[in-house]
Amino acid sequence: MVGFGPRIVYEIPIFDGIPLSDTVVNTWIIMAILITFAVMASKRLETVPRGFQNATETIVEFISNLTAQTMGSDKLFFVPYMGTLFLFLVFANLWGLIGLRQPTADINTTFALAILTFIAIHFFGAKRKGVGTYLKGFLEPLPFLLPMNIMSELSTPISLAFRLFGNMVGGFIIIGLLYSALTSFSSMIGLSFFPILQAGAPVFFHLYFDLFSGVLHSFIFVMLSMVFISIAMD
Repeated sequence: MVGFGPRIVYEIPIFDGIPLSDTVVNTWIIMAILITFAVMASKRLETVPRGFQNATETIVEFISNLTAQTMGSDKLFFVPYMGTLFLFLVFANLWGLIGLRQPTADINTTFALAILTFIAIHFFGAKRKGVGTYLKGFLEPLPFLLPMNIMSELSTPISLAFRLFGNMVGGFIIIGLLYSALTSFSSMIGLSFFPILQAGAPVFFHLYFDLFSGVLHSFIFVMLSMVFISIAMD
């Protein structure tokens, strides 16, 4: 693809070629990092944590407390899902710090995550209340509001996906335009051979769009997922 969309980096030579975008490749790398982290974190556990185990338990405790406070202590079985979702989003959103495209700057990634939350909302809502009672809730407060209630539910994954995608791709575009502008300016003042502006000036923009904004919107996505699921179950 051209412009600011994901690039095709490789084609698997089967079935007339299966294209792999940088979104897929970067997602696989992040998955490999998280799987390696999980394997290492679960080895040689000690009664008194220290070092790497201490850091891991701090992360688990943070996710557990957040889940209990937001969803209730009866929904702690969501901790693995919410923890995995949060860690993946943090890594994906911070991917731009090493000069690679964030997987969350691709609408396919954010929609896939939003659909997972959408499925969890209705599955666990129906499981907790019973299918009949849960479906009856779409007729409340008045039966003629059924189409509006359905549209409201369908808008949930759309808003989740586009909120995260818009913020990530917006930051990606701004950083790309900044580098292009600094490159042109360096050529105008005769510094094209020594890209000092490109190396130093964008640091503050990276800190905001990749670090602060990346962590913030990871937290927001997870919090909204918790709230929506909890509301459906209560």
